[in-house]
Amino acid sequence: MVMTIHNLYIFDRNGTLMFYGEWNRKKAGTMNKEEEGKLVYGMLFSLRSFLEKISPLDLTDNSFCYRTSKYKMNYWESPTGVKFVMNTDLSSPNVKDLLRVIYQMVYVEYVVKNPVCPMGEYIHSELFAQKLDELVKSSLIYTSKTS
Repeated sequence: MVMTIHNLYIFDRNGTLMFYGEWNRKKAGTMNKEEEGKLVYGMLFSLRSFLEKISPLDLTDNSFCYRTSKYKMNYWESPTGVKFVMNTDLSSPNVKDLLRVIYQMVYVEYVVKNPVCPMGEYIHSELFAQKLDELVKSSLIYTSKTS
């Protein structure tokens, strides 16, 4: 079974896009990443509010998965309010654990603990991007569609 990760959005607690990473995105976006991030966050905000109102289950784990006929949008929110959104193909399993590892092993280590990386701003750290790329590509979910 071939699985793949398309892209990742990281938002701060206020919904500001802090990072965008792309691996196997098949279709190029038609707007800039900031505008796309606002649309994604707006949809997530509405979807989460909707789920909290109608769900028969308690949503205490701060994660959900939105599935379309073409891809899955996986959402996980950290205890600090940082939100991670990863788009994968339909055959990928729940990536909540991968998003948690990205937060703990990459975000905390290379953003939070980095004094030259200002909190609440877009992450421009090449080391962060490199470590994130290494972690994503080493996960069992990642498969390059070009190989």
